[in-house]
Amino acid sequence: MSSNARHVPVMLQRCLDMLAPALTEPGAVVVDCTLGAGGHSEALLTRFPEARLVALDRDPTALALAGERLAPFGDRATLVRAVYHELPDVLARLGIPRVQGVLFDLGVSSMQLDEADRGFAYAQDAPLDMRMDQTAGISAADVLNTYAPGDLVRILRSYGEEKQAKRIVEAVVKERVKEPFTNSARLVELIRDALPQAAKRHGGNPAKRTFQALRIEVNAELASVEAAIPAAVAALAVGGRIAVLSYQSLEDRIVKQVFAAGAATTAPPGLPVVPERYQPRLKLLTRGAELPTEEEVAENRRAAPARLRGAERIREEAP
Repeated sequence: MSSNARHVPVMLQRCLDMLAPALTEPGAVVVDCTLGAGGHSEALLTRFPEARLVALDRDPTALALAGERLAPFGDRATLVRAVYHELPDVLARLGIPRVQGVLFDLGVSSMQLDEADRGFAYAQDAPLDMRMDQTAGISAADVLNTYAPGDLVRILRSYGEEKQAKRIVEAVVKERVKEPFTNSARLVELIRDALPQAAKRHGGNPAKRTFQALRIEVNAELASVEAAIPAAVAALAVGGRIAVLSYQSLEDRIVKQVFAAGAATTAPPGLPVVPERYQPRLKLLTRGAELPTEEEVAENRRAAPARLRGAERIREEAP
């Protein structure tokens, strides 16, 4: 299946509209920090014909597929193999001091979910891998088979917000002694068996939270987001804009906190006049987080949990 056929970008029109005021000038640079199958990048290059795109992804497969998709745009698109928190290094290597737009579409990409052998989806049996870059790091199976029980409980509670973490981990530890975990179906079955009936009645697939937690641990996603969002804000020129799509509350909370801090004054309390150096650096472009419409969810069911936040850089850092 081609990348074009399988990927419907989430909340595409709203992301484009949010970034548009910053991307109309010739030579404007926009960074797609989460290239994936290239849907958002293709739309950015099409809508803003004067703009140059820099796109990052750690997944070599994604870079190859998106490279084919974006080939018609020639040297307007620069694709870089990197994790999004490496944005400052990427821009420095390319000699780009400031950018006019940044887009993040966080979480696992549709392309990775659709590739059964990547092990991201709990709905089909596959090797328990979950690495966004399959050439590096530990797999989800490694985490399940080698982590201490206490660490597994912490991961499921912190990253999956799983209330039944202790039950699930007790079952995992008992089973991994008999035979190490290798495939997702066995883990899904174990979770179903471990949970009390009441916990299985709502909230979708009972394995969803455990799979999310393992994926975040394997790819160090939250640490990467915590570093990447401030770095992206710092890279914006005055008048530049950033749009971030999150799919779970942990990521969204990080984005909200970074934007709120940038939009707040840093002046000591009680000053009659706030000096320029204490003025906010950001203007928020969304009131809270924007949610997808029913139409957007009908077009792409993966848009359902999406939360969109945006901000504009209105001032340089104080010297």
